[in-house]
Amino acid sequence: MTPFERLGLEESLLSAISDLGFESPSEVQEKAIPILLEDETDLVALAQTGTGKTAAFGFPLLQKIDAQSRTTQGLILSPTRELCLQITNEMQLYSKYEKGVNIVAIYGGASITEQAKLIKRGAQIVVATPGRMKDMIRRGIVDITKIEYCILDEADEMLNMGFYEDIKDILSNTPDDKSTWLFSATMPREVASIAKKFMHQPKEITVGSKNAGAVTVQHEYYTVGGRDRYAALKRLADANPGIFSVVFCRTKRDTQKIAEKLIEDGYNAGALHGDLSQNQRDLAMNAFRKKQIQLLVATDVAARGIDVDDITHVINYQLPDEIETYTHRSGRTGRAGKSGISMVIVTRSELRKIKAIEKKIQQEFIEKKIPTGIEICEIQLYHLASKIRDTDINTEIDSYLPAIYDVLNGLDRDEIIKKMVSVEFTRFFNYYSKTRDLDNQKSSGKERNQGEIPKDGSVRYFINVGERDGFDWMSLKDFLRDQLGLEKEDIYKVDTKDSFSFFNTDSNFTPLILETFQDFKIDGRFINVEVSKNPGRSGKGKKRERRRGGRRDQGNANSFDKRKKSSGRRKKGRNPGFF
Repeated sequence: MTPFERLGLEESLLSAISDLGFESPSEVQEKAIPILLEDETDLVALAQTGTGKTAAFGFPLLQKIDAQSRTTQGLILSPTRELCLQITNEMQLYSKYEKGVNIVAIYGGASITEQAKLIKRGAQIVVATPGRMKDMIRRGIVDITKIEYCILDEADEMLNMGFYEDIKDILSNTPDDKSTWLFSATMPREVASIAKKFMHQPKEITVGSKNAGAVTVQHEYYTVGGRDRYAALKRLADANPGIFSVVFCRTKRDTQKIAEKLIEDGYNAGALHGDLSQNQRDLAMNAFRKKQIQLLVATDVAARGIDVDDITHVINYQLPDEIETYTHRSGRTGRAGKSGISMVIVTRSELRKIKAIEKKIQQEFIEKKIPTGIEICEIQLYHLASKIRDTDINTEIDSYLPAIYDVLNGLDRDEIIKKMVSVEFTRFFNYYSKTRDLDNQKSSGKERNQGEIPKDGSVRYFINVGERDGFDWMSLKDFLRDQLGLEKEDIYKVDTKDSFSFFNTDSNFTPLILETFQDFKIDGRFINVEVSKNPGRSGKGKKRERRRGGRRDQGNANSFDKRKKSSGRRKKGRNPGFF
């Protein structure tokens, strides 16, 4: 018996699950599906975005409705057009072998006439945004007076977006004896109010802790002067060459301005906010999903429909006003078992907000320093070397080789490598050598530690494995701990890049680390660890880093799989803007 069979699902749904390649249920599915199949009950399910909530309510709903009846029996309310369409598409995949089941999406920004035609043909399940749903009820197009199941998906987001009155009006048109299933990442006062008013002794399940952040997300904060916020954003992007990120701003004006500045400075960036037309928003989201945009600058409201599993970072250019909003922001990364990083750029006056968020999400932030220019140059140098190594040879170049050899005649191998790398590296070096340290600390002019090992304090190391080898910050930390016999808190400030990484320990572990990795091999490959030329300048990460548990669904240290990374094309600008 398969894991999904044990939940009580019918054969037709199990066949769809098999086609989709699902092997085992997520925690929210494992907890919710048996309850919803067994009883006619109301349910409150608290789980982070990206934990498989659509399947948690979708499979039970499909199993319970009567496919022979054309009456609307299930209503799913979601906060945005994008999420509405996503739920509809997933439900249609789940119902692949359910004959006669019709699922219709109704949302704003599309023809109400076309949507009305689909409804009149008969729809057992309607997926809707609150505004369009209320409009269609008022026009008499949709009849929800006989529905048996009502699902509120991302309930806290709908209420944050101002749909409280709309939801109350919609629910007042539904039968009292229906089953209401409420799915939410957090439980603010307004969600509790909806549950109390429209639900009858609901059962409750919680994945993790109430309002807590996902354990797959590492939370970091960077303290800068108010005028340095944009410069800090660029450095964080440059220090993470493979970044694929959502950058959150508080206002539509700031969102557009920051996106335009990033594009002007040579980054693959785009904007997503409410002043854009629906077509412009669709174009931005499609480009982001295809990784043609690597930095999507967005407002909280516009970002509600973003559902992309491989976002590497969330950058909080400005903190939100509500703590619950931070939970939603950080939930955009670290999805589907992958790890992610949530970065916050703050001024000293905002540090108290970090404490408040820590208390709410029950996770600690790691205090980090904005990378110096020379640190970024080092990272980019290794990244460039990796790109050269991994580039496929274009055979069309063969006919040009004799002339190229003539041009390069007289240069030995080392000179050619140095010149080739210098073509790109010098641009970065020239740019950052003229910039100041954003941490407002006086530089001694000796930031570059020429390889000597510190006698005390924190030591930063370079290791020649990274994301391409199947590691993320969680699995690399576990790998190092297992090889060295250290505790988890002894290894901190773990930063994984495409084909290399950095980590820190206290200096007393340095002899052990260098000795362990002196002739260390995995599958015949040497794993090299060296003291970094840039020590990282901060030993505070260890004290602030929280112990983390959870499954390691990705990043097996013993399987060095070769995953291709999408880098996107870089535009020319005043800033190097490398990715």
